[in-house]
Amino acid sequence: MRLLDERGQTTVGLVVVLPVAIIVAAIAVNALLFFSECAKFDRLARNAVRVCATSPAYGQGVEQSTAAIDAMLEDAMGEGVDCQVSTSGGGAGSTTFTASMTYDPSLFGVGLREEVFGVSLPALRHEVSLTVDSYKPGMLL
Repeated sequence: MRLLDERGQTTVGLVVVLPVAIIVAAIAVNALLFFSECAKFDRLARNAVRVCATSPAYGQGVEQSTAAIDAMLEDAMGEGVDCQVSTSGGGAGSTTFTASMTYDPSLFGVGLREEVFGVSLPALRHEVSLTVDSYKPGMLL
């Protein structure tokens, strides 16, 4: 008789534990993917600024350098990541380039809504800044 009373106990336990395990796994995977994307973004943003802004072409202004950096980052980062680049003037002729990345969490590749059961799921944001003094060939100071 006792065996009949315990039937289905494992199934009920699985039904209770499985959604929690999936949620914990989704959070862990998204956190690791975000940290991986941040490391990739830092490396690519610094490289793009180094290539496009430190020695601009003749007649190329800060706006063209910013657009080139933004295009390089968008191409390299791929889907799920939105990149933006802004500039601000530093002192003594230097320019500060600030690149920001917005990462949208997903459930193993499937996009999530912005709110689930009343809990908001904001996009994760990361930014990196680099100040350079642009060398312009042929210009006299």
